Amino acid sequence: MDNKRSKLHELGFQVGILERGEKNSIADVPDVTVGHSTIIAGEGELKPGFGPIRTGVTIVKPHSGNIYRDKVRASSYVFNGYGKTTGLVQVEELGNIESYIGLTNTLNIPKVAESLLRFHLDENPDIGIKTSTINILVGECHDGYLNDIQGRHVQKIHVFEAIENASSDFEEGSVGAGTGMSTLGFKGGIGSSSRVIKDEEIEFVLGTLVLTNFGRKNDLTILGHNFAKYIDEGDKEDDQKEDDGSIIIVVATNAPLNTRQLKRLAKRAPLGLAKTGSYGSHGSGDVIIVFSTENKVEHDNKERTLSMTYVNENTKIFRDLLRAVVETTEEAIINSLLKATTVIGRDDNKKEAISIEKVKEILSK
Repeated sequence: MDNKRSKLHELGFQVGILERGEKNSIADVPDVTVGHSTIIAGEGELKPGFGPIRTGVTIVKPHSGNIYRDKVRASSYVFNGYGKTTGLVQVEELGNIESYIGLTNTLNIPKVAESLLRFHLDENPDIGIKTSTINILVGECHDGYLNDIQGRHVQKIHVFEAIENASSDFEEGSVGAGTGMSTLGFKGGIGSSSRVIKDEEIEFVLGTLVLTNFGRKNDLTILGHNFAKYIDEGDKEDDQKEDDGSIIIVVATNAPLNTRQLKRLAKRAPLGLAKTGSYGSHGSGDVIIVFSTENKVEHDNKERTLSMTYVNENTKIFRDLLRAVVETTEEAIINSLLKATTVIGRDDNKKEAISIEKVKEILSK
């Protein structure tokens, strides 16, 4: 990992008007952590099942406790449904998340789900015996351009490693689930951003993490600057073949919100996605998952009635939460490009990291 590659705010540029969090990442939301396991092995010609391997897994932990016992209120929104996620049906029905959130490549969905299931069963041995079963949540993007995707190389050891590595200080770019991903013609991967939402009396944080794997160079737009005219003619011709792709957007906040309000936040993420050049292609899986760390749902609570406090929608706080989703989604996608490093994968396919110098030059005009 090239630690010299910068996020957008470190280059002196601002997305939107809201204040960024200290880390400018989803981990600015208290107790939210992210862990990766990156798998890189082999070179040259593709031999299905053997490599080369350019893949991994990323785990988002909504809090540091037992997520099955203390679920987080959640919702989701599918902007375009060409995707293979697991667990969204129950999230929509019950309005909560009860497992860690796994991100990986398309064909590794079952293996990551099985590994997360093993972890949570070990932590909660009564699942399915003395209490209900568990809903495992995993999202994916297709990294087969750079990676031997048929090899399904993510194993339980990698998932457990990502869980163990989860931290508020996590890498972005070509790491974890983002190792083999391509975005807007360049190397993509993991990106994150955050915003502080406050008034005279109260303060909340909203953070977003993305796994990016979509779009063409001709569509790439950063802060309103379309990059098509800065791309070599030969690249533009090849770029027409690169259209479809996917993105998983995970939004977290410590603002107390009910599931209907979380759904409203989720629906704003595509606005930030569009600002970077996406139009929701036919073959794009654009999935948004949103949760609040407040008002946790206690698994063992048997009280007949429950009460909760949530943000009044007729306030600037709620309006700024909506704005924050748009701003953080846009910036997280840009950060996934800026933090990514060049990767050469199967059959010597290559995705170049975007030039930090070129971005600075264009945005300064």
